[in-house]
Amino acid sequence: MTRKVLDVGNCGPDFSSIKRMLTQHFDVEVLQAHGADDALSTVKQHPIDLVLVNRKLDRDYSDGTDVIKQLKADPETQSVPVMLVTNYEEHQAAAIELGALMGFGKLSLQEPDTIDRVRTALGA
Repeated sequence: MTRKVLDVGNCGPDFSSIKRMLTQHFDVEVLQAHGADDALSTVKQHPIDLVLVNRKLDRDYSDGTDVIKQLKADPETQSVPVMLVTNYEEHQAAAIELGALMGFGKLSLQEPDTIDRVRTALGA
């Protein structure tokens, strides 16, 4: 069964790297959004299995945790698993406090721990 992952706020090269990692290890379709509005809209319109949010959004450099807050505050989207994409532990901790799962950094895309976390989040 193909799962859907929504990537939020990553620039083209980072989106490509994340998509490559996901499609190498999982049967997934990867969608892209750039901010809270299009992320919320996408999650409401499609059955999304996992949302990955960049720590700093590529278009306006706003904080990705704002996207997590909005997803977790909306009854229609709050049950969708979310991970923050960052190498910084303190930002991971803040995202977890908001209801996100432990995410991963771009420097650890191919690490076994990252693959295991994503596998668990996807229920794969």
